[in-house]
Amino acid sequence: MRWKRRRLLARAIHKRHELVGVLDRTNSIEAEDVLCFAVVRNESVRLPWFLEHHRRLGVAHFLIVDNDSDDGTDAVLAAQPDVSLWRTGAGYKASRFGVDWVNWLLARYGHGHWCLTLDADETLVYPYWDTRDLRALTAWLDGQGRAMLGAMMLDIYPKGPVGAQSYLAGDDPFTVLEWFDPGNYSVQVQQPMGNLWLQGGPRARAFFSDDPRRAPTLNKVPLVRWNRRFAYVNSTHSLLPPRLNHIYETDGGEAPSGLLLHSKFLNVAVARAGEEKMRGEHFSNSALYDSYYDAVAADPDLWCAASRRLTGWRGMEALGLMSRGGWV
Repeated sequence: MRWKRRRLLARAIHKRHELVGVLDRTNSIEAEDVLCFAVVRNESVRLPWFLEHHRRLGVAHFLIVDNDSDDGTDAVLAAQPDVSLWRTGAGYKASRFGVDWVNWLLARYGHGHWCLTLDADETLVYPYWDTRDLRALTAWLDGQGRAMLGAMMLDIYPKGPVGAQSYLAGDDPFTVLEWFDPGNYSVQVQQPMGNLWLQGGPRARAFFSDDPRRAPTLNKVPLVRWNRRFAYVNSTHSLLPPRLNHIYETDGGEAPSGLLLHSKFLNVAVARAGEEKMRGEHFSNSALYDSYYDAVAADPDLWCAASRRLTGWRGMEALGLMSRGGWV
């Protein structure tokens, strides 16, 4: 595992040459700032909410790679005073789905900071998020000797065809997307890194029922007290050193955890499914997932009789989807 981590960091150092600086405001970063890292492409619709929500949580600076957007994403980001921006036209898949770029930025700018690494369609929530910001959460985690917070990615969807729901940039997406699957999740621990492998939810139910092991992975470790020796391995699903993957307890207790509310199924998903199928940049063997893209492009209705309406964090905790883990 030590050599694997070194190879990943060497890749990140090499891949830094693919990034072209557009706006560098990193000199404004202060020692105790919580930072957010992301790779985006054509996310001008989602970014206003994404930025505003995570600012309210306490993110002080965003470090973002724009992967060759052509929808005005760069203009949206350039207008934000708390964003540093890089651009690249290099292949997303060839950079291990952006992980090499993020690992470089984390090593260069994230050392010693609590760092949140997200996709633009992910919204972090956690116990008390509506009254306690990330500085309060990370201070408690520091006091507990925890260098990370795990989170389950929870797909949120509308009732009715995905493409029929109107959405305007800057609006709260979860006034349009209100439903989720409260159960039907499976979890196991993977070796040798000891990371969780969590699957299920509406995508497994609707698109991968014949082969559920191909369903998307839902476990992530998005919030980490970063060290330049750390490296993400597979998106934010796992990282090295292995101890950072131990976001669960083995003695019968509960570790603290949050949720990444996943806004993938806004109306823009229908049009983008065909584009992403053609690009073939999101899966290692993209041809295996052509039917998935086709199903999304067909404007599905993911709602079912078991769907549950989105509520506050206490309702999510009661369902076992997140945990305070002793934080009171």
